[in-house]
Amino acid sequence: MEKNPVCEMLGIEYPVIQGGMAWIADAKLAAAVSNAGGLGLIAAMNSNGEQLRAQIKEAKKLTDKPFGVNLMLMSPYIDEAVDVVCEEGISVVTTGAGNPSKYMEKLKGANIKVICVVASVALAVMVERMGASAVIAEGCESGGHVGETTTMALVPQVVDAVNIPVIAAGGIADGRGMAAAYMLGAKAVQMGTRFLTAKECGVHENYKEKVLSAKDRDTIVTGKSLGHPVRALKNRMTREFQAKELDPNTTSEELEAMGAGALRKAAIDGDVKYGSCMCGQIAGLVKSEGTCEEIIKSIYSEAMALMGA
Repeated sequence: MEKNPVCEMLGIEYPVIQGGMAWIADAKLAAAVSNAGGLGLIAAMNSNGEQLRAQIKEAKKLTDKPFGVNLMLMSPYIDEAVDVVCEEGISVVTTGAGNPSKYMEKLKGANIKVICVVASVALAVMVERMGASAVIAEGCESGGHVGETTTMALVPQVVDAVNIPVIAAGGIADGRGMAAAYMLGAKAVQMGTRFLTAKECGVHENYKEKVLSAKDRDTIVTGKSLGHPVRALKNRMTREFQAKELDPNTTSEELEAMGAGALRKAAIDGDVKYGSCMCGQIAGLVKSEGTCEEIIKSIYSEAMALMGA
């Protein structure tokens, strides 16, 4: 096959990026993915500057390969996070949950490649004009915060609309998914749910087991009324949230309070009944753990075999 533009741009061996999952994508997981030849990401989430800096320094101890940081643009500490990635010499960031325009000049001035997660063609075109190095076209099959368009429909439309590399995300967990992404015009894939079950992932075992035992229809999307829908596994919390959301007497403040801290409760404390177990619809396909190296190599080799490469 011809040289992969995403691999060349990022200095990685395999065109596989690990999703920036809050409370899950830490230094250990990011380093393991990068050591396996992909691009590992540390989730900045709502961390303040020093907390993020500590994670970056830890990752540097664990790998000498490129790794990046996922910046959540709606974080109250986003200004600090941007300063830290510039000061620490991070080579690539992914952005989500907001408009990156305010930070684009500073990030690019620090020689950081900015890859923006997009859920629409319009946003993809906009960030390309801002100077994004690539975009991650993420379909609504993904876990966590989601848009409305499926990966199958979104990726080819984004590919046709921009001239920068497109990375496909949402509903990809094996070589068939990667091969399909290539056929749609993507140059790489980003996976979250598959790495959530990696042996190096430090998420609570209760959460991991819930993902491994999930079936195809075990996720639900809540929060549409708040303007930021979230996909997670069905449990007591999501069912109660949905019931409240359908009740016209429920205020947005009540719903926000129900969701506050729910992901941490599941990922760190292991409360899979009242916590939010965010993951994608592809969870039903994920039945085993495996190291990051095993996951990446098996998916890539399967995809190449399917494509006759």
